[in-house]
Amino acid sequence: MRKLVYFVASTLDGFIGAPDGSWDFFAVEPDLIAYLTTAYPETLPTAYRAGIGLETPNVRFDTVLMGRGTYEPALKAGITSPYAHLKQYVFSRSLPAEPDSPVEIVSGDPIPFVRELKQGDGRDIWLCGGADLAGQLLPEIDELVIKLNPVVAGTGIPLLSRAFHPHRFSLRESRPFDSGVVLLRYEKV
Repeated sequence: MRKLVYFVASTLDGFIGAPDGSWDFFAVEPDLIAYLTTAYPETLPTAYRAGIGLETPNVRFDTVLMGRGTYEPALKAGITSPYAHLKQYVFSRSLPAEPDSPVEIVSGDPIPFVRELKQGDGRDIWLCGGADLAGQLLPEIDELVIKLNPVVAGTGIPLLSRAFHPHRFSLRESRPFDSGVVLLRYEKV
């Protein structure tokens, strides 16, 4: 069965974005990029992959899930298919579905949708963000991969938004980088 993996950058105090949704305060250092291009190449946007000449096949994921807030910066930049090398789903109740778009808009409950995806064939499913979608999908998240950045933000978009209901995960990997980023990989207990 396919796994749902929440792969995301975070500050030390648990924020994945600034209050305005931006995330440009996260350092994109060469040591982390070198690791991502081999271990998680599909998490790099298609335009970035093309810009660095990365033609590596997908290693871990073949599908990406995004909330509207995660997808919207790409739309504002005129990019309608940020991860063209993956099957792309955006969860939104207000974005219109475009018939010929490579991005499928999902307006319904994400839980049954993801359960069905997990039963299908293919590689794992990458939950790219955001906080609201991650909060809704927490019961279905099988792995957390957090790029913990040496930054304290104080406020912003949390790792996930959800009422208090603890879910346990077990640490499976911890990989520090010279840039100060620590990649943490947890599995659901």
